[in-house]
Amino acid sequence: MVILKSKHEIEAIRKACQVVAECHCKIAPLIKPGITTNEIERIFEDIILKHGAKPYTKGYKGYPYATCASVNDVIAHGFPSDKPLEEGDIVTIDTVAELDGWLGDSAWSYAVGKISPTAEKLMRVTKDCLDLGIAQAQPGNRLGDVTSAIQRHAESNGFGVVRDLLAHGIGRDLHEEPNYMHVGKPGKGLRIKEGMVFTIEPMITEGTYYLTIDPDGWTARTLDRKLAAQYEHTIAITAEGPQILTAQ
Repeated sequence: MVILKSKHEIEAIRKACQVVAECHCKIAPLIKPGITTNEIERIFEDIILKHGAKPYTKGYKGYPYATCASVNDVIAHGFPSDKPLEEGDIVTIDTVAELDGWLGDSAWSYAVGKISPTAEKLMRVTKDCLDLGIAQAQPGNRLGDVTSAIQRHAESNGFGVVRDLLAHGIGRDLHEEPNYMHVGKPGKGLRIKEGMVFTIEPMITEGTYYLTIDPDGWTARTLDRKLAAQYEHTIAITAEGPQILTAQ
C-alpha cells in the first residue's frame, strides 16, 4: 500500500532530506586522491549527529555503517574502508538520515581527480537519467513514464540499467511502496499521485546490468567488473509537480 503524505509530513521529511543534502555539499570538494571512504563515513556521521539526527543505515538489517561507499565496479552497498581513493576512480556515496522519525535518502557519484572519458560520460548520462526521471514524476503520470525515460536515455548511450536493486517509497520506513525497477514502458505501472514520496535512483552501468554480491552479503558489483554510477534524490509529488527534497 502506498502511504500518501500530508503537506506537514512532507515538510518533516524535507528536514531529514536536507541533513543528507548538507552531507553531500560538504563532502564534494573534499573528494580527491588520497582520501579514504572511512574518512567520508566519519564526516557524514558527524554532520548527521550534529543536526540531532541518526545515521539510519547503521545497524539496518545488520549493515554496519552510516554510508555506502561504492567505488568503480561497485554498484551499491559498498563498505567504507581505509584504502585511499586513487586518481581516476569514481565513488558513489549513499546515506540515509532519520530526523524526528522521518527519513531522507540520497546518493551521489563523484569523480576522483581526472577520470577517463568513459567514466565522465557514464556519470553525465546517469545524472541526466535522474533528471529525466524526475521530470516525468508528475501527478497523473505513471511510474512507467519515469522508468522508461531513464531506460531509453541510458540504453541509447550504450549503457545498462540495473534491475536487481530498486527505488522505493520513503517516510517513516526506508522501503515503503512503491518498490520499482528503473526500466519500463510509458503509460504503464502505478499511477503517480499527489502526496507520494519516493526515491528516484538510477544505477547505470558501463556494460552489463547483471550484478554479483560479495561474500560480505552486501557489496553489489557489476558482473563484468566494468564501471557503475548512481544519482539519487528523494522527491515528493505535489499538485505543482515533483519537489526534490534532497536538493543540494
